Amino acid sequence: MKSEVQECDTFPKLLLRNARQRPDAPAFREKEFGIWQTYSWKDVYENARALALGFSELGVKRGDAIAIIGSNRPQLYWVFAAAQAVGALPVPIYQDGVAEEVQYVLDHAEAKVVVAEDQEQVDKVLSIMDQCPTITHLIYKEPRGMRHYTQPFILSYEAVQEKGRAFDAAHPGFYEAEVDKAKGSDIATILYTSGTTGRPKGVMLSFDNMVTCGRLSVEFENLTEKDKVLSYLPMAWVGDHLFSYSQASQAGFSVNCPESAETVLTDLREIGPTYYFAPPAIFENMLTQMMIRIEDASKIKQKMFHYFIDVAKRCGVQILEGKPVSFLDRLLYTIGDFLVYGPLKNTLGFSEIRVAYTAGAPMGPEVFKFYRSLGLNLKQLYGQTESCAYVCIQNDKDVRPDTVGPPAPGCEVKLDETTGEVLYRSPGSFVGYYKNDEATQETKTTDGWVHTGDAGIMTDDGQLKIIDRAKDVGKLEDGTLFAPQYIENKLKFFPSISEAVCHGADKDTVTAFINIDLEAVGNWAERRGISYTSYQDLANRDEVYSLVKEGVEQVNRDLAIDSELAGAQISRFLILPKALDADDGELTRTRKVRRRIVAERYGTLIDALFSNDETAYIESQMTFEDGRTGVLKATVKVWDAETYPAVRAAS
Repeated sequence: MKSEVQECDTFPKLLLRNARQRPDAPAFREKEFGIWQTYSWKDVYENARALALGFSELGVKRGDAIAIIGSNRPQLYWVFAAAQAVGALPVPIYQDGVAEEVQYVLDHAEAKVVVAEDQEQVDKVLSIMDQCPTITHLIYKEPRGMRHYTQPFILSYEAVQEKGRAFDAAHPGFYEAEVDKAKGSDIATILYTSGTTGRPKGVMLSFDNMVTCGRLSVEFENLTEKDKVLSYLPMAWVGDHLFSYSQASQAGFSVNCPESAETVLTDLREIGPTYYFAPPAIFENMLTQMMIRIEDASKIKQKMFHYFIDVAKRCGVQILEGKPVSFLDRLLYTIGDFLVYGPLKNTLGFSEIRVAYTAGAPMGPEVFKFYRSLGLNLKQLYGQTESCAYVCIQNDKDVRPDTVGPPAPGCEVKLDETTGEVLYRSPGSFVGYYKNDEATQETKTTDGWVHTGDAGIMTDDGQLKIIDRAKDVGKLEDGTLFAPQYIENKLKFFPSISEAVCHGADKDTVTAFINIDLEAVGNWAERRGISYTSYQDLANRDEVYSLVKEGVEQVNRDLAIDSELAGAQISRFLILPKALDADDGELTRTRKVRRRIVAERYGTLIDALFSNDETAYIESQMTFEDGRTGVLKATVKVWDAETYPAVRAAS
């Protein structure tokens, strides 16, 4: 007799199990028009079944690609199970991708059907349809604005389900037979990388990859059907796919979709998730918003906040980890929890969180320790699209800000002896890159080791430290280690700084581009009576340069006590006249800096940083919020920052 693990080796089989074992348990919630709508596991199964058979009625065959583009919506998550039930390949696409990015994925994946959330996404697909000859049908979920779209290949989500129900009645047993045909080694989905260095690559992941990683991680964190997760990160990102699809299918917990991107924080407080995930940028932004609100509070509240935050920094992490703390500190922390930490976590929606993860990019240790000091069980997860986001997970009993933990259950990690590159073997190790055997062979060895492209260090007790992307780690002229991402993360701890890009490889010093946080710095400027007309105007103010300089020099003081990086302090910086933007190709859709593009576009500014120039002129392409493009022309100031002699850290 087969075990449940063997029987439930695909997601459609897991969905059927959930519908039978917990038919009335909440599977998905969606806030619509201010009201939370709940769908049980039985509802999900019936909807996915009708949609799957609707795909068959439309001519979808095994191996065909079905693209999904839109925000986190229950109906779009159901497309995954529906497609997989009839052997098709779901291919999620970043919903904020511009038409060119969407066209590349649709064409490369040879999508036959596209399921789009709303009119905006339908229009985006229609604008590039002539370049995607494989598309036969375009399905929309939201009917608003679609009344006059009369093309025969455009269908509503409900219409496809109705076709599926009719097909089911005419072909009894067809659905069950199709589901039974699938096996664990079949390709489950194709997820496209963010394309940091070039065109995105289609990562083929099998059911064995995703189902096994979901099961092992659920067991590791003891997740159950009683847990709740808020799903607001892009569906095209592997992290969301692991948490909101794979783990949810395994544990049977509820997936909650916010009403919109603008209401995420409100919806977070209403749902009160027990299990939460966010990339570092989200936690950094929350910290910035927190500091803005404190600056607007009364002097008494400000003093109370900073006093108890200092208490938390002193002993909060030790209390969270069950380590000994003096009676006085424990008493002060308890008072602080009542007056500050508890209300703060409640405001953020963190009151019920049992475990929280951050991944996708390194988090600055200051930010990481801040949240843990409040009593939030925040841990770092390490992985990539090619591993189903499953390589290393921090253990509750040993969480360190400078590591990503030991290898996760079932994983192996080693370092290349020559380059220090991190390699792994994981149950989630991808099958290959779609239509790119050459890249597959470069990334995955014949014995299953996968090259990550990350430079790392293994501690004596087997914890992995990620330094930076291997290709980005370099040395200054004098041989000092240059790890730009490490320095950038320290800079982004300051509320005034939203993004930073450091330069210095093969140079005699380190310099930096800075993006200010418009809301934080704007709030700061208004309180001081500093008027401004735009981001560019504010970024060019001497007062703002002085504010940023304080942060840069604090980072330099921190680096001065780091034996390896003391020589990599920032000597000069400038504030870019525009925010780096994914629409301009300067960031990926997961907010990672495309260093090559930034270096090419702002080459004259880099030259100015490594000269004695006090200003530099730049003309740069930019995309406005309404989609229009233009050229930004600006004269940018370059300021010096004080550097400090290397000192020995206090023991």
